[in-house]
Amino acid sequence: MKKIDFISHSVQVQGIIKGLTLSKSLFISTIIWGEPYTGKLTLVRSLFPKANCVDGRDLDLLQQSLQNSEELIIYNFDAISNIQMLNLENRRIIAIANYDKPPSAIESRFAFIYHMPPLRERLKDVSYFFKEFSKEIKADLGVDRDVEVDPKSLDLSENFKSFKISLHKELIKKTLSKEDIELILFDYLYSKVEGKNAYREHLSLYEKPLIEAGLKKFKSQLKLSEVLGINRNTLRKKIHEHNID
Repeated sequence: MKKIDFISHSVQVQGIIKGLTLSKSLFISTIIWGEPYTGKLTLVRSLFPKANCVDGRDLDLLQQSLQNSEELIIYNFDAISNIQMLNLENRRIIAIANYDKPPSAIESRFAFIYHMPPLRERLKDVSYFFKEFSKEIKADLGVDRDVEVDPKSLDLSENFKSFKISLHKELIKKTLSKEDIELILFDYLYSKVEGKNAYREHLSLYEKPLIEAGLKKFKSQLKLSEVLGINRNTLRKKIHEHNID
């Protein structure tokens, strides 16, 4: 199996790593819980690379693995409705659960219980992975120049999942050429243009972002009306039509 590296600058996560490392030689059960996509499975696999890894949603395979494995990683542990039926004794078990709040039943089944904090509480990690993911995505996109993206604009609501998706979108947006944008609009409009009032129905694709960008850039309706070459009343009317705040 390819070696997995896990890097974190979070004091809380480093505490989890230290605790797991100290328990490597012990036949005890440990559970790590927290929001999805926080890196729980990657962390555990980096510390226990030889352990069998099984999905908690597959109860038949899980029961079989518990009988045949002394060291076992169980992910999606929260999918197991009755954990009392599992024999976790005399084995090194590391369970991974996407609990919002862990049930009280786990306290009697696990020697160590760790909470993996969400990414929004690990801002040093966000800063680090922002740089690393940017390099990867730019390489995939074939971009060999600096692209400015504000890390604060990225979505952390689903931790690494939304973080990477939003970073990918931001880098794509920042590297699109005029021709790229025209092709995207062509593909979109090709399937949408129909009826008898298509021009006005789709005019907002151009007008709304133009006005929003202008307002953000110039901070003045008067200045924007001059830049756009339209009078201020017309601009106000369009702002109202497009429900622009």
